[in-house]
Amino acid sequence: MRRLALLLAVLIGLAGPLPAAAAPPSAPQAAAVTPIQIYGAWHCGNDACLWATPRSVAEFDSQNHWLVDRGDGRPSVNLVVLSFVNPLKLLNQTTDAATVNGVPRGMTQEIVNHFTSRGIRVMLSIGGITYTDDWDTALATNGTLLGQRAAAVATQFGVGIEIDYEQNSSPNVAALQSFITAYRAVHPYDASGANPRARLTIDVAAGDRWLIALNQKATADWLRTDNPVLDWANAMVPARQPSASTAQANWQEHIDGKPQYNPPVPPLAPAKFTGGLYIAEGSKVRAECTNFANSVQQATAPYVQSVAPNGAGTTAGMLGFMFWAAEKPSTRGIGTAPPNTCEGGMGVGATSLNIPVPMPPLRQS
Repeated sequence: MRRLALLLAVLIGLAGPLPAAAAPPSAPQAAAVTPIQIYGAWHCGNDACLWATPRSVAEFDSQNHWLVDRGDGRPSVNLVVLSFVNPLKLLNQTTDAATVNGVPRGMTQEIVNHFTSRGIRVMLSIGGITYTDDWDTALATNGTLLGQRAAAVATQFGVGIEIDYEQNSSPNVAALQSFITAYRAVHPYDASGANPRARLTIDVAAGDRWLIALNQKATADWLRTDNPVLDWANAMVPARQPSASTAQANWQEHIDGKPQYNPPVPPLAPAKFTGGLYIAEGSKVRAECTNFANSVQQATAPYVQSVAPNGAGTTAGMLGFMFWAAEKPSTRGIGTAPPNTCEGGMGVGATSLNIPVPMPPLRQS
């Protein structure tokens, strides 16, 4: 027995040390989660985006209180975009029954202050699909003057400006460049976000397959992280509320770009755009408005907070969500006025997603 033990010891010594046991596989690392910075709503007033009539703050608040109070005194959003200003009326400084110097009569300083006094940013949207032809005419007439007049409105009201130019066929991007250059001459790009008038944004399609020429120009020249001109883009809502997978596929198109197009659409940094969803659509009360737990925003939030750059930008995660649209976006169907207010959807979402109010300085890359 002693000889056998000695023999075994010799053999083990000749064979060398036994290999170390393999380390257990490490747990997969979770994707980095980036806080959402923009959580906003387009607002159509009570007349399907005309804003044609002045309203008292008390009456306006009775229909829209959920925006400034999610139920605990905190706002449900950190951005409201009043929609829409007619670009041709703005250029011509039109005053008529619905407009004063090119601005809808319902877009008053009192309504702006109703939001800004609570830490909510306000922007005015110029355009919308109804005013596409008027965008074309205004740009062809004098894009530079239109940009100057948009900058003057921003100065007057203390707001930012959103470009909503939905021309899918040969948009006048040269004149739109003149508009942007003229605006930036008055309100230069401000990465800190301290000057609300300096916020200048653009709407693009849900993905890269509509508004292609406009999207290509915006991504290539205006939404770069090394030389930014516009603050961000909003990937608008598609024709109807998407599923979570469809929404993410649309947004991923912006991040990936379309290198096969001619000219190619370059990748867009996740930190340079938001994703759009419906809170009011037709005859349906949307979960985005009333039931966060069952909403598309809840299902897509992990993607929005962690999607990685793919050729542009350095940080993961989109800027956040935009929602179409508060109060009465259409003459028919359900809006967000009582009894269909959105504390249970966007209000709970603002709490669940830790939305900062006021909006912080935005990631730049």
